[in-house]
Amino acid sequence: MTEAKSEITLKFNELPKAKPAENKKVEITLTDQNGVVFTAKINAKSWRKAEADAAAFSDWGGAVSGKLGQPTENGFEVVDAGIKIFEKKAKEPQQEVSTVSSDVMPVL
Repeated sequence: MTEAKSEITLKFNELPKAKPAENKKVEITLTDQNGVVFTAKINAKSWRKAEADAAAFSDWGGAVSGKLGQPTENGFEVVDAGIKIFEKKAKEPQQEVSTVSSDVMPVL
């Protein structure tokens, strides 16, 4: 049997609610598009930084990453979880590409 690592990244654009947990951590839950609930314990200092970053950026996205843990009643644990908030940059308007069409058949 071949061993593999199971890592997971959960992306979001709204900060989940956090509740205090043991060992200077906070616990958050995220639900994916299939209704699977992921529970992660995040370092409280990292959580405060994520809150500050989300407040500082006008448009942002976030991600919680970690190892896929044990199943829970309605989902999974995310073990050794970390959180990151990214500022979304405004996209440059794309210039229209004009194509020159020719009604003339090339002479071979």
